[in-house]
Amino acid sequence: QVRLVESGGGLAQAGGSLRLSCVASGRVDKVYAMAWFRQTPGQEREFVAVISYRAGFTEYANSVKGRFTISREDAKNALYLQMDSLKSEDTAVYYCAASHTTVGITTIAESFGSWGVGTQVTVSS
Repeated sequence: QVRLVESGGGLAQAGGSLRLSCVASGRVDKVYAMAWFRQTPGQEREFVAVISYRAGFTEYANSVKGRFTISREDAKNALYLQMDSLKSEDTAVYYCAASHTTVGITTIAESFGSWGVGTQVTVSS
């Protein structure tokens, strides 16, 4: 069992920045690729960014490429998402996710077996 807890969400102005954090606990030895997804009311959960296990390869959704940076600090069992140049369309609940089967890059939600409860990000224009 892996527990993921996100923090760092809140209110930001368009053009501003926020940094999300996610800390894993429990069976962290089974945490491989990690990712951020987001969801708005009435919409499907949307892939944002993923980072592979150990090698640190990354991939981003086109909508956030060049503005968001995903990173991880395995010594602290932590995952981060630095969000710069925020836009109103970035407003969503952001979820941290951990895969227990995939070490490389995957953008498919079904590849991730553990999820946090989410943190709200609101960007005002």
